[in-house]
Amino acid sequence: MNVTETLRGGDGEGVDWTLLVGSVLVCQLAGIVPSILTADEVATWYPTLAKPAFTPPSWLFGPVWTTLYLLMGVALYLVWQSDEGRLRTVALGVFGVQLVLNAAWTLTFFGAQAIFGGLVVILVLLATILATMAAFARIDRRATALLVPYLLWVGFATALNYELWRLN
Repeated sequence: MNVTETLRGGDGEGVDWTLLVGSVLVCQLAGIVPSILTADEVATWYPTLAKPAFTPPSWLFGPVWTTLYLLMGVALYLVWQSDEGRLRTVALGVFGVQLVLNAAWTLTFFGAQAIFGGLVVILVLLATILATMAAFARIDRRATALLVPYLLWVGFATALNYELWRLN
């Protein structure tokens, strides 16, 4: 099975490339915009923090988040193109909330230089990712599976955020 076959709807119709690209773009923008707005703090404030030994190298964050936003976008597409009515509406709403929280974490942690505030936001984000996965599972299990790496990374980021708060 190729990518196009995987992305087809249950009715066997072709991929709606406009919707797919739009879904991925929305997710990528949730990462790009806050990153641009907090670039100075990332470059000047973040390096001054005491960090735990398990902190990944800085160069790793860009590729990881780009990949995660891509997977999120494909998951969004799979749910968005479904005909699940109210289930779809709820799932898209929960997804939207977690995407806003994702952007809010960057703005809180880096932009406001609020480590504890970031911890609060990321804990709520983690719960909202789980809610999104539960809502997506009722529509398309592939969409849920695509969010597993995101859940794992945000879980790791939560531990990192906690340690940064504890050390600073």
